[in-house]
Amino acid sequence: MEHMADGPRGVICVLGDAHLDVIVSLAGPVEPETDTPATTSVGAGGQAANVAAWVAALGGRARLIAARAADPAGRMVAAELASRGVELAGPVLPGRTGVVVSLSDAGRSRSMLTDRGVGTQLQAGHLQDPWFGGCTRLHLPAYSLLRHPVQGAALAAARRLPRLSVDLSSTSALRDYGVDSFRALLTGLRPETVFGTEEEADLVGEVPGTDMVVKLGARGVQVNGATHAAAPVTAVDATGAGDAFAAGYLLGGVSLGLAAAARAVARMGAMP
Repeated sequence: MEHMADGPRGVICVLGDAHLDVIVSLAGPVEPETDTPATTSVGAGGQAANVAAWVAALGGRARLIAARAADPAGRMVAAELASRGVELAGPVLPGRTGVVVSLSDAGRSRSMLTDRGVGTQLQAGHLQDPWFGGCTRLHLPAYSLLRHPVQGAALAAARRLPRLSVDLSSTSALRDYGVDSFRALLTGLRPETVFGTEEEADLVGEVPGTDMVVKLGARGVQVNGATHAAAPVTAVDATGAGDAFAAGYLLGGVSLGLAAAARAVARMGAMP
């Protein structure tokens, strides 16, 4: 299947989490019972929010559909996304905004401590027709398909838009949901493109009729079996590089995706 870029005119709609990201870049191994030097950044995050922000930063139009809370963290996240040019839609719900703490090892790897807050509480009944106006495609992190009731919202959104892409998001979340069940769900959705790391792609396997884009980290990406090398860059923080690549790929194909990923790893944090 030949990838069709959306370009800057159509709106890319992304449905999923918008939460607070705390990025901790460790100077060395965590020392128990004492101090470990680190560099820390705080800002808006969530896989869906990251992709939307990168789409906007790369010259596209992005609309993020997410449940959010009215607490100070939620207001901070909403303000930051708006300042980055992301069109924000979705209900404001009682509760608290999610927080994800990412531990980064000098750009080589990262581990996440995840609290999704109200992010999973988006329901199909919350969706409104104007939120999908002008959208040329829907992008779904698998996080939006692995929990209820947000899964219902994601499936309802997928029925509204003819073009769909999915990011596999997390091996642990896929295993918790059930790999066979998720594979069946994905086959029924028939996405145009599926993004995943090597581990995620190996876990889920091939999806018939779908472009499989495998993120290889510092080695680049593999698209339908063909490998494309990453742009040379001095890595600072790997958080969000895959989200940047997905945004670039949806807008302009492999080259723009790799350029966005290189830009992402050269700085702290997942946002542009």
